[in-house]
Amino acid sequence: MTEVVAALIWDKERFMICQRPKHKKRGLLWEFVGGKVEEGESKAQALIRECREELDVEIEVEDIFMEVVHNYPDLLVHLTLFNASIKEGTPKLLEHNDIRWIAPSEIKNYEFCPADEEILKRIMLEHGDSE
Repeated sequence: MTEVVAALIWDKERFMICQRPKHKKRGLLWEFVGGKVEEGESKAQALIRECREELDVEIEVEDIFMEVVHNYPDLLVHLTLFNASIKEGTPKLLEHNDIRWIAPSEIKNYEFCPADEEILKRIMLEHGDSE
């Protein structure tokens, strides 16, 4: 099983999503910023490194929002999604095709990686409006 970490970063009523590069597996699907935990790293260290590499931002890792196990055809992942906030920097497109800040009510307008579906349902439940 592959340990993966990701960040749920809010800016007021919107949260950040990133579009995977076209050439990667699950290309052009939307996801939360993050990646694989490397040997010798804690989950928090991995998330800080991934945000630095992918967005050129320094983040504050907070509590765990949710954990999910998902079996892709090519990969079994244990995804830990942390609440996080940007301490320094403005997100840049170093890795992703696009970055958006969306409201929970806009989730349905984007096609996400399958591992994120349970997470998105919880975000809509906890932060959604009455649309």
